[in-house]
Amino acid sequence: MARNFSIAPEEFYHVYNRGTDKRRIFTSVSDHERFLALLYLCNSEHSVDMKLQGSTLYELLEQPRGETLVDVSAYCLMPNHFHLIVKEKADGGLSKFMQKVTTGYTMYFNKRHDRSGSLFQGRFKVRHIDTDRYLSYLISYVHLNPVKMFEPTWKETGILNRTDAQAFLRRYPYSSYCDYLGKQRPERAVLNTKSLPDYFLNGTDFERAVADWLTYKPE
Repeated sequence: MARNFSIAPEEFYHVYNRGTDKRRIFTSVSDHERFLALLYLCNSEHSVDMKLQGSTLYELLEQPRGETLVDVSAYCLMPNHFHLIVKEKADGGLSKFMQKVTTGYTMYFNKRHDRSGSLFQGRFKVRHIDTDRYLSYLISYVHLNPVKMFEPTWKETGILNRTDAQAFLRRYPYSSYCDYLGKQRPERAVLNTKSLPDYFLNGTDFERAVADWLTYKPE
């Protein structure tokens, strides 16, 4: 389906995709770490050695990469899909970045799991974030995705234990939730949140804003 908008510099976008046939695309710690490494290394005008052998995630996140193509403001990796919030910095930057990430990850995944063919459900999906209110909402939406692993029907039935759900989000290692809380960890290198409006005064303010959505109760 053709997009009814053009991707343009200095604009924010919600980027997402899932595995073909809804298959799992992250099956191990190594899979998650490879995708995170690619989010960092592919965000560059330079080419990337897609084999990336002999280095740990933390060593890869320390590699110089020069000028970046996009600002990654938030991310969440789920078992069969991913979400990103990005700001394009130059014409064609977002498409180039995503092509490098998905091609590199597919090559890695197919070799590691002895398979061939497409891994993702077609071209990456993208939605223009055209209002400040929508951007603020999506920051919470992306970080709330792991709650479905904790309480699969929470959107239909409401959250049963808000405190435990928040604790689960704090423990989930494959999103930028912990980074917004202010936790110091190497994965922070993937992000550049400086271009975001000042929605949150601190980690507590961020967690409160996200938690407000956990009070949602279906009618």
